This record gives sequence, C-alpha cells and structure tokens, in this order.
Amino acid sequence: MQQSEAYSISIGVLGGVDVFLTATVIPVPVWVTFTAWASFFIVGGGTRGFVKSIACNITGIIIAALSLLAIDLIGASPIVAAICVGIGSAGMVQASKLPFTHGITPAIVWGFSQTVGTVAVTGLSVTAPLPNNPVLIAIAAMILGAIFGYLSEAWGNAMTSSLQPEK
Repeated sequence: MQQSEAYSISIGVLGGVDVFLTATVIPVPVWVTFTAWASFFIVGGGTRGFVKSIACNITGIIIAALSLLAIDLIGASPIVAAICVGIGSAGMVQASKLPFTHGITPAIVWGFSQTVGTVAVTGLSVTAPLPNNPVLIAIAAMILGAIFGYLSEAWGNAMTSSLQPEK
C-alpha cells in the first residue's frame, strides 16, 4: 500500500478513536490532541520527533502558564495582557535556542496557544486545583496527541509497501 493511503487509514481510524476517548474517557480538549499530533509530524516523527514535540509543546505550555499567571497577578487588562503575552512570545523564541527545543519555535507556540485556549474554554485560572487545572489538562492533551501521532505513523509505516513508489 502507498504511504498516503496507509496514513489515511491509520490517521482516520485513530482520529476517530481520539475523538471518542476525549469525549468519554479522557476529558481533555480534542483540538489540543490534534494540534500535538500535527506537531509530532512537523518536528520529524519517530522517537526523536515524539520526544522533541512533547518537549517543545510543554515548553510553550510553561511559558503560557507564566504569562497567564502574571496577567492574573498584575491585573487582567488589555495592556497588561499585551505586555505579558509579548514577553511570553519573546520567551518562546529564546526558548527555541535550548538544546531540547532547538529551532522548533512553532511547536513551542502550539503549546502556548493550546494552553491559552484550554484556559479560555474551562474558564479556570492556571492556579486551579487538580484535576481541573487547565495547564495540566493541556499537558495531558499534548502528550496524548503525540502518542496518537506516534501510533499513526507506526501503523501507517507498517501498512506501507516499500516496493510501491508514491505517485
């Protein structure tokens, strides 16, 4: 089977499983899992991509949590939010220089953005207690998405014939 068809099957089936699990058993935002899934592939896939994607996503989550915490502590006004997010944005670019995130700023930004979205949807502060803490929910969703990315790649590769060239 050609790779695009094999990936269509693996991603299609596992995408449905992801939606079912996040709607019933694992209460995390499905859009965050899909973003992390894409992040896994963008950073190169495989074991290295799995680790690097999670490292980048969690780095963005931590920067978002610190930015949102600063907004909460200083006072939630548009100017405070703009300054805190601006500082956080600069921090994301600088964080992409770290050895474990090297050069993958977009994957860091995805972690940041998905955390902000999770906070907005839950309406809870980054300091909310467990199990409803939106930062931990975002981390769990990003890890779950990376797992789905890894599984879909492995399954897709297993179904791909190396004898048939991609057309």
